[in-house]
Amino acid sequence: MDNTIVISTPPHVKSARTTKKIMLDVIIALAPATIAGLVFFGWQALVLIITSILGAVAAEFVYYFIYNGGFTKKCANAKDVCRKWLKQFDFTSVVTGLILALIIPSTVQWYEVLIGAIFAIVIVKMLFGGTGRNLVNPAAAGRVMMFLSFSLTMTSYVAANFEPISLDSQLFTGATNLSGWLLNTDNPSGHIEWIDLFLGTGLAGCIGETCKLALIIGYIYLVVRKVIKWWQPLLYVVLSAFLSVCMAATVEGAGFDISLFVDYALSGGLMFGAIFMATDYVTSPKGIYGQIVYYVLLAVLTSLLRFYTKIEVVSFVIMIGNLLVPLIDTYIVRKPFGYRRAKKAKEGK
Repeated sequence: MDNTIVISTPPHVKSARTTKKIMLDVIIALAPATIAGLVFFGWQALVLIITSILGAVAAEFVYYFIYNGGFTKKCANAKDVCRKWLKQFDFTSVVTGLILALIIPSTVQWYEVLIGAIFAIVIVKMLFGGTGRNLVNPAAAGRVMMFLSFSLTMTSYVAANFEPISLDSQLFTGATNLSGWLLNTDNPSGHIEWIDLFLGTGLAGCIGETCKLALIIGYIYLVVRKVIKWWQPLLYVVLSAFLSVCMAATVEGAGFDISLFVDYALSGGLMFGAIFMATDYVTSPKGIYGQIVYYVLLAVLTSLLRFYTKIEVVSFVIMIGNLLVPLIDTYIVRKPFGYRRAKKAKEGK
């Protein structure tokens, strides 16, 4: 009789929906933003996307190969290790590489995004045990590392017409169209039309974040496929934009201008981060009340840091929120599956 005890990580509920299928859904949802990025930013974006994906997948394979003894005994086990890697390959590294490429400017050098992809997979994901065990979102951590290491190219943007934008010292280190809504030569006031913010036309920004129409299509797909809950990104984006308007009214004394709500909501990487990064299963709370606290916290931090730093902080904020998730899950305990509250006995019985 086999008395072997098999220990595995949760969840233990069997379902037709696997990690691989969920990741494929995410890739499909990212397709519109990827296509828009290629149309807007040309072959430079294509090179970065391919490099990031291949770098992420290769880094995962090399780590897995070494960790599982692929080089031992003159690589005698190499074939078996490769077969096992292919069997467990779940496209998470593809998603990480793709997201990382979409949240950086097209001016980044190919070797910079390669370093970022390797860092995201090896340091953030694999060293902590692989899929399902990372503390923070790998793509967000990769972008933060690149921002700190390659600040010159990570803060240099080109517009969707493929022509470099001349930025002064203040706007050069700002986030896409957050710092004075960047530079718009057709409108000296710096305000960008809502239709341009929505479609991404002529807008300076990162590869996959400029076209909000493409992001909304991906958002609807994920909601329909029940990969994410519809209210999660909505709560993050709406509350963050509303708080930004309130701070502009109180701190700057500009009055409560509701038209700024759309500017804040459609600017920078807020919508992309809310849909594809903050909703990551591994690095977000498990219970419904914990999730509400989590997204409210992200919205508050994003609005505060955006307002006072004038740079894009979504990746930083998501990392901070990820690190607080264990604390949220500890103090906001969700109901156990199948739990029913015990009825109180009536007095006198």
